[in-house]
Amino acid sequence: MDHEEVLALFDRRLRRDAKADGPGVRVERDGDVVRQVGAHHDWNGVLWSDLDGATADAAITAQVRYFAALGREFEWKAYAHDRPGDLGMRLQSAGFTAGPEEAVMVARIQDLPTVVALPEGIQLRPVTDSAGVDLVADVHEQAFGTSSARLRQRLLDQLAQNSETVSMVVAMAGDLPVCAARMELNPGTEFAGLWGGGTVAAWRGRGVYRALVAHRARIAADLGYRYLQVDASDQSRPILQRLGFTVLSTTTPYVYQP
Repeated sequence: MDHEEVLALFDRRLRRDAKADGPGVRVERDGDVVRQVGAHHDWNGVLWSDLDGATADAAITAQVRYFAALGREFEWKAYAHDRPGDLGMRLQSAGFTAGPEEAVMVARIQDLPTVVALPEGIQLRPVTDSAGVDLVADVHEQAFGTSSARLRQRLLDQLAQNSETVSMVVAMAGDLPVCAARMELNPGTEFAGLWGGGTVAAWRGRGVYRALVAHRARIAADLGYRYLQVDASDQSRPILQRLGFTVLSTTTPYVYQP
């Protein structure tokens, strides 16, 4: 895999030419900035920018003013290869708060294992209704220790619109949800994205996360996608590297609260 070629493709398909990720959401271009705008529970933020030292501060100010007028918290999703090189420092100077850095990892689907090897006692449940969304949200809160209220509403919106751009699954130990994950499909691109992948503490280290990666890789392969992409935490990065994912860049969320 040619890293520079795939990174350029990733930037073009999923950032510069991004499509809205849910009903009622729109993607707008404002000069050299591409942003997504939706309701309060949607992901609002900057997906891509092409700035330099002379234009960055004015562009940041313009986006703060725009989202503040809407009363929206928003995220500037910055990447290590974005220009200017001090973009993160400029965002923090403008009042943004930096979140944890994540690794942008990509793998060719043909190189990934697609045999789903589940631990004994685990079964997979596809998510097709609100009860399934509740299970995903519950696992999210247990695994990551953060509120899932906005995530729950976004996923319900996608199901209500019969969206074909998301695939969700929950790993069940009897009646207990122990791991949940989703895959965001990007029609017209070569990429499907892996999100979630949270496992409750008692079931970590047993291969459930790896099984859900294989499950989603098999679905993506059947749908004709070429690459899987993940924003990986420090916990999931080693697992993904062993499966065949490589690091293209890093990304840091900078959040602004009006």
